[in-house]
Amino acid sequence: MPRPTKLRSVAGVPQYKCFIPAGKVGCRNECKEEKLVLKVEEYEAMRLKDIEELNQEDAAAVMQVSRQTYQRILNCARKKVTKALMEGKAICIRGGDYTVSNCRARCPHCDNEWTENPKICRQKRRKCANCGTEVRCCEM
Repeated sequence: MPRPTKLRSVAGVPQYKCFIPAGKVGCRNECKEEKLVLKVEEYEAMRLKDIEELNQEDAAAVMQVSRQTYQRILNCARKKVTKALMEGKAICIRGGDYTVSNCRARCPHCDNEWTENPKICRQKRRKCANCGTEVRCCEM
């Protein structure tokens, strides 16, 4: 029996969850063969390496995994993104084995942005500190 997968720590779920090549229909209307699913932890691994410019050891520490596991996650993510670009497939970001370390929220009324503790965020609706508008926290 295989060992259960350890949850990877991610900063938050992505704001944009589907990327579609120009001229294609949306993710919901596509057949399964025309889209690739990028797991949330794969998205996070790419963000840490390519945007935050962390080395593998530091990125692995942020995600609370070994350096080898981080490398496997990153390689898998890059392979999926490259395949989608080369074959003109949509990329949908969802699922995986992860836990959110911080949830991001943004008020649609005043554009105020903040992070929430995930335990607080599970309540789904919070009030903006600037204008009092009810805001939905991140969810996947």
